Amino acid sequence: MKILHVSCSPRGQTSESYRLAKNIIGFLLDGEPTATVIHRVVAGDALAQVDEDYANSQQSSADISQEGSLARSDELIQELESADVVVIGTPMHNFTVPAALKVWIDHVARVRRTFNVGTQGKTSLLRDRPVFVAVASGGRFSGVNPRQPDFLTPYLTAVLGMIGLHALTFFSVEGTALGRDAVVEARRKTDQALHAYFSLNR
Repeated sequence: MKILHVSCSPRGQTSESYRLAKNIIGFLLDGEPTATVIHRVVAGDALAQVDEDYANSQQSSADISQEGSLARSDELIQELESADVVVIGTPMHNFTVPAALKVWIDHVARVRRTFNVGTQGKTSLLRDRPVFVAVASGGRFSGVNPRQPDFLTPYLTAVLGMIGLHALTFFSVEGTALGRDAVVEARRKTDQALHAYFSLNR
């Protein structure tokens, strides 16, 4: 088994989303000890925005230079295609995905490569596989009385579904801006949810 870990937080390995993603990977490795993990860091300046050639390629199937961000797009798509499981560790920024994750999505959601457009709309080209999304947020966006909107989970569900990834499972550590005690409690609840999920899905 091959696990692709996409790490999106500008805080790197000190972030709650990274910690949660690593916990998910730990459970996956418990079930498949020989699995390999590919770490793809997209935070900061790790990925450049898509360039003019890439943008032109989305409008035409004519020959266009395969250098620049098209070459990087091919690399990232091949990495995604080869993975059996995907784990995305991401913060929630301003109610949705951070810019770094959006850039990765812009590279892998590519017409005539990971989806097609026709009379029936957009159709996916990738095979489905499990995708675990580890989300960290300063406020609380789920539960009975959420304190802020959530545009992250519906967006990821829609855009990843467009390319063929439908088996999404979200875990979150919420309220990280509310003090140490709140973080400890959020971690405890999330750890319980992880144990319950993987106990049922062995």
